[in-house]
Amino acid sequence: MVCFVPREDGKLRYQSDFQMKIAGAESNCAIGLQKLGHSACWISRVGADEFGEFVKRSVRAEGVSISGVTEDGEHRTGVMFKQTLAGNETTVTYYREGSAASFLSPNDISDEQIKGAKILHLTGITPVLSDSCKKAVYRAIELAKGYHVPVSFDPNIRLKLWKGQDHTNLIRDLAGRADYLLMGREEAEYLYGTGESERLQAMLCRQGTVRYLAVKNGSQGAKVCSATELISIPPYPCHCIDPIGAGDAFNAGFLSGILEGKSLEECGMIGAVCGAMATQTRGDIEGYLSKEELARLLSGQKAAYR
Repeated sequence: MVCFVPREDGKLRYQSDFQMKIAGAESNCAIGLQKLGHSACWISRVGADEFGEFVKRSVRAEGVSISGVTEDGEHRTGVMFKQTLAGNETTVTYYREGSAASFLSPNDISDEQIKGAKILHLTGITPVLSDSCKKAVYRAIELAKGYHVPVSFDPNIRLKLWKGQDHTNLIRDLAGRADYLLMGREEAEYLYGTGESERLQAMLCRQGTVRYLAVKNGSQGAKVCSATELISIPPYPCHCIDPIGAGDAFNAGFLSGILEGKSLEECGMIGAVCGAMATQTRGDIEGYLSKEELARLLSGQKAAYR
């Protein structure tokens, strides 16, 4: 989507000066991975309009392949607005009903896109947008399983997009198909009735098929686990301005660790650092770290500015 971010805090009714940025959980994660030195391809649909061109140019400028993006001549690109009130969490207003992205379908998912991947990352946002989006997500998972490509999934629950419908069973089903399940503590409580890592570990890793589980808990840090490990990841210090996009940055960092053969604890630490740094800007991706910046932070070094 295109995202309009006011330059000042306050209710939208009083704003007249906005910055135009991009937003979207899957594209955020792709950009985060690309910045960390990995190649990424984003699959979606955008309108054949100026906003669609802006989205494509912005994603491509970050090095992410847009070969999987379809230009839709019949439907517009989705839009959202952010509202930031001092001392309160950022809120968003969506204008994406009938958008090009909501018409994503299985026909937009090709074998070539999936079989060459090392990880397929999906979120719970796309499948609730429309029936065709849901089918596209299941098609992508089907192909990934057929080509032995691990699946990463973030429930990314957005109740505003559920429009009064209950998609809990859908999200739980998709989560159960993931090799790497990356979710917030509140999402875990919503989906499974508990945010306790030990219970989630038993339920999803020992009794289920999830290989790695990360339970993100914002300023409280995170818990990461497998069937045999349960590790607490402390929060990384930061000055939070806007938390939106932090979860996607955590995902990118965590998955980059997996791609580099890091231990579960290292994956969690990388995710925590990436997530924390993402909160220090108003845009979703502007605070995302490069591979060099991450290495410097992990080693405790300070940048030389003069």
